[in-house]
Amino acid sequence: MERIDENQHNERMWAMFCHLSAFAGFIIPFGSIIGPLVVWSIKKDQYPLVDDQGKEALNFNISMIIYYLASFILILVIVGIPLLIALFFYNLIITVVASIRANDGVRFRYPLSIRFVH
Repeated sequence: MERIDENQHNERMWAMFCHLSAFAGFIIPFGSIIGPLVVWSIKKDQYPLVDDQGKEALNFNISMIIYYLASFILILVIVGIPLLIALFFYNLIITVVASIRANDGVRFRYPLSIRFVH
């Protein structure tokens, strides 16, 4: 098993928090953006992995809000309901996967993410 020092451990942990903080969206409006933004803003200068994963989490969650809005509009033609359900589960699963990968020190890239923050 690979031994990592305290600094690497903290970097990976904060990178994981960038992704997990998106679950704040279940509690507060726009928490899925505010959570990663706060973690990224605080730790981006201290840890390169957090800088990378924070931007990735922000881009993904902004993209998801756009996809949710489009699906909500598509409810008018019935297609939106299964899309909303699929997006919810996709968001939940891929965020957990991203958190695990970030905790392993991997620079995870979300599929279907639009790059707003570079």
